[in-house]
Amino acid sequence: MSRFFFNDRKQLVNDAIEGIVLSAPHGNLVRLDIDPAIRVIARGDWDKSRVAVISGGGSGHEPAHAGFVGKGMLTAAVCGDLFASPSVDAVLNAIVAVTGDRGCLLIVKNYTGDRLNFGLAAEKAKRHGLKVDMVIVADDIALPDNKQPRGIAGTALVHKIAGYAAGQGKTLSEVRHIAQQACDNVFSLGVAMESCNLPGSDDEEGRIKPGHVELGLGIHGEPGASVVDSHNSKKLIDTLVKPLQAKVGDGNVAVLINNLGGVSALEMALLTKELAHSALKNQISWLIGPATLVSSLDMKGFSLSLLKLTPEFEQALQADVETLGWQKPVAFAPLKTIAHDKIHDSVEATPSDNPQVKAILLAATQRLIDLESRLNALDAKVGDGDTGSTFAEGARDIAGQLNAGKLPLNDSAQLLQVIGERLATVMGGSSGVLMSIFFTAAGQAVHDGKKLPDALLTGLQQMKQYGGADLGDRTLIDALQPALESLRDQNLQAAVSAAKTGAESTARMQKAGAGRSSYVNKENLEGVTDPGAVAIEEVFAAVVTG
Repeated sequence: MSRFFFNDRKQLVNDAIEGIVLSAPHGNLVRLDIDPAIRVIARGDWDKSRVAVISGGGSGHEPAHAGFVGKGMLTAAVCGDLFASPSVDAVLNAIVAVTGDRGCLLIVKNYTGDRLNFGLAAEKAKRHGLKVDMVIVADDIALPDNKQPRGIAGTALVHKIAGYAAGQGKTLSEVRHIAQQACDNVFSLGVAMESCNLPGSDDEEGRIKPGHVELGLGIHGEPGASVVDSHNSKKLIDTLVKPLQAKVGDGNVAVLINNLGGVSALEMALLTKELAHSALKNQISWLIGPATLVSSLDMKGFSLSLLKLTPEFEQALQADVETLGWQKPVAFAPLKTIAHDKIHDSVEATPSDNPQVKAILLAATQRLIDLESRLNALDAKVGDGDTGSTFAEGARDIAGQLNAGKLPLNDSAQLLQVIGERLATVMGGSSGVLMSIFFTAAGQAVHDGKKLPDALLTGLQQMKQYGGADLGDRTLIDALQPALESLRDQNLQAAVSAAKTGAESTARMQKAGAGRSSYVNKENLEGVTDPGAVAIEEVFAAVVTG
């Protein structure tokens, strides 16, 4: 099936153009209302007092080219169908609509259709008495022996430089000259691990084998120049940098890091890191991106474009624009860090003895260890089958600390906090963190002067707040909360009964409001007691019976 959001394939580009104009952050874009087949996006604030700069080509490379229309860059963009050059009529109408006495510069990517259609439109525009000139971007170095290198992401840099020159009031000859200089000094190379998905296409067979990338894959999905058998980010950056560096030679460069459409922001960030540590690092003055500037729909790939810098280029690149797609350059510098002392969040506790407390802990931990298989079996019916192992692991650690004489048994605040710290370390998963919150908050409450039953309820409240579960959600809270409330209001024996009643109630609950059981249908839950609630019931019973 097609992996592409769209309504009507025939209207796809028109619909996208409307979305682009509507979302322009400066509110400065218009579509020229000429003919439905002529798709031209232009500056709404243009007054023909300067040289017009027009680009365009097939759609599917967004934000190119419409995303670069605006003050400081393009005057207009002519949009063809998907990966297809716009017609001669579309280009001609764009030229006539925005060109005044100062003339117009066309910036064209080096593809046959674009060269021919823009070229013929330029000649026709001259018959209308307009001054028109053209530069051709051929920045792709993937095929060194190719006499007609393709125009790819480096085109955006030419847009920026030519647009700045035009905005400064330079003549058509001057704008063309600096644009041609940019074309002569920009070099690009890209890789991709997957080609793009075309709207309406059911072809899901990937040409590129898993674990490989194509070097020099075309922005229309054309096969690459060679295959690299790696997805390693460092290796791929080094593979791109070596031939690019050979092209630019010595001197400072600006680097455009271009997402071809389908690479995550995380991956683009780490590719940028690799670039910053590559053999090119001492030549980079400016980073542009990482960002999607010239895409190939959703192609899983990226490209690097290097521009040999001159003072004029640097000034042009840094100038502000009012466009949707341009990315402001960032001055390249090593990673900035601030030294900060590490916080060691550990509870300082002095071991002490208390036979009564020791007996309670021994009984509770041993009961949880003995329950491991039973709780796992219960959890296998309503969760992922590891509740018993999780609680037993925590119990074994606390029992080990107890037998080694490491616990502050005679200091309730310290003891609760030490238990909380240990459980966060050894239990793992959400259960360990929740129980750690419970004991840590309870310990702090005792330290602040609360009696133990009230402190334990404070711990429960914090566990509920952070964990999101409450009474009736079919979790251990259904046993723990009534037990602690009975402990506060009555006595330990009442707490045991309340825990048992609460645990049994979970078997009648047909829906879980939190925890792993919340993803299980009600048929699986019916008649099964929540394993966490059973653990609480058994701990209270063990404390009483020993």
